[in-house]
Amino acid sequence: MGLFAFLKKKFSGKKEEKTEKYEKAMAKSRAAFADKLEALSKRYSSVNEEYFEELEQILIEADVGVSLTIKLVEDLLNKSDEENIKEPEKINELLIDEMFVSYVEGGASIINEIKFVDEGPTVLLVEGVNGVGKTTSIAKLAHRYIKQGKKVMLVAGDTFRAGASEQLTIWANRLNCPIVVGKPGGDPAAVCFDGARYAKQNNIDLMIVDTAGRLQNKANLMAELAKMRRVIEKEIPGAPHETFLIIDATTGQNGVEQAKAFKEVSNLTGIVITKMDGTSKGGIILSIRDELGVPVRFIGLGEKMDDLEEFDLDQYLHGLLLGESNG
Repeated sequence: MGLFAFLKKKFSGKKEEKTEKYEKAMAKSRAAFADKLEALSKRYSSVNEEYFEELEQILIEADVGVSLTIKLVEDLLNKSDEENIKEPEKINELLIDEMFVSYVEGGASIINEIKFVDEGPTVLLVEGVNGVGKTTSIAKLAHRYIKQGKKVMLVAGDTFRAGASEQLTIWANRLNCPIVVGKPGGDPAAVCFDGARYAKQNNIDLMIVDTAGRLQNKANLMAELAKMRRVIEKEIPGAPHETFLIIDATTGQNGVEQAKAFKEVSNLTGIVITKMDGTSKGGIILSIRDELGVPVRFIGLGEKMDDLEEFDLDQYLHGLLLGESNG
């Protein structure tokens, strides 16, 4: 059974809330990708060079990324020749299989939740440029784990952006969780030191650290993040245990370039994609996986606190390819 048939079967019948969230959030991307794919297959009775050229354009416009697009189309061309497959519908089904394989071959994680250490606080470092939804994502992650019964605290490590600490403090008050804040323009590593001490003394399960996203000066950012890591690790051996990068899906390939830059200065363990409901370029997830080799761990499917979901590859592909309009 191909993936197309598998997804249709898996998501037939009564839909769970998570499936409906993915479908709703992926509506713009589905219209820009799956609907175009279907229209393309109806225009051709048999695939040819022009068909594959148009298919390539659809993939690039969906932000699947140039290198992955070329690989996918080449693989499809080879299979078409080797197995004498000429029907557009079959080629499109093979494409879905190839998209799935391209993600999984990167080492896709089945469980994307944060893995908590057995003793002491688990530390999550959160990175990303200004405007991608970093502060809100931190709040949503905190909310998620508070709901799971964890003791969560926030550390306002972005001491340079005006209002960053105030924003995070507002969220901490709403979530009724502790927060450690430093002086405006102060040393972020000093805030991390205070945060680590507090976390140990108060039996915190999860310490989430906000960081500055000043990518325009990579050398400064690298030195700053390295110092923050050293201070945290000295107080909490093995920390930080996770480093998440927040990417705004609506920025498309700019987001991929941001991710590459952050990967140069950090040991990223996961990506959090925000604003998936606001973009028509849903292929960015495949592009990120292909170009960075870092898994998408969480995905923002809306504005509510519960709309940050653990990334699910099947749900994502179903939302992108089938959903309500095609299902």
